[in-house]
Amino acid sequence: MKEKSVGAVIYRVAEDGKRLYLVQRMNLGHYSICKGHVEGDETEVETATREIREETGLEVAIDTNFRHIITYSPTPGVMKDVVFFVARYSGDQIPADNHDDEVKFQSWFPLDQALQLITHESDRETVILADQYLQSQEK
Repeated sequence: MKEKSVGAVIYRVAEDGKRLYLVQRMNLGHYSICKGHVEGDETEVETATREIREETGLEVAIDTNFRHIITYSPTPGVMKDVVFFVARYSGDQIPADNHDDEVKFQSWFPLDQALQLITHESDRETVILADQYLQSQEK
């Protein structure tokens, strides 16, 4: 069986010009980045936009020029692709914690702290690649 989820590495630029990344503590106990299952015939961007709105309440600008796929088996007999984009949030609010039953807590962190918090290596790798992509766009 094949499953697909889509999400984004969500970031904002602080007053000092440094990027801050959104990290979520999920109700299952792990720290992650925003993602969720594709519903019906949604496009990848539609799924990412919906999941971000549901989990964070934030309106973001999604950059599809960054597209990273993680493939893993969440349960025996199931293969799952997770597509990640980069999404910029232009405000400075901390996302509400009650938008989604799956998310217990979420906040903005500098890259080094975000990487220390995120539980799964594949999610950390995705954030590192997203940060490298964003650095390349600044040049």
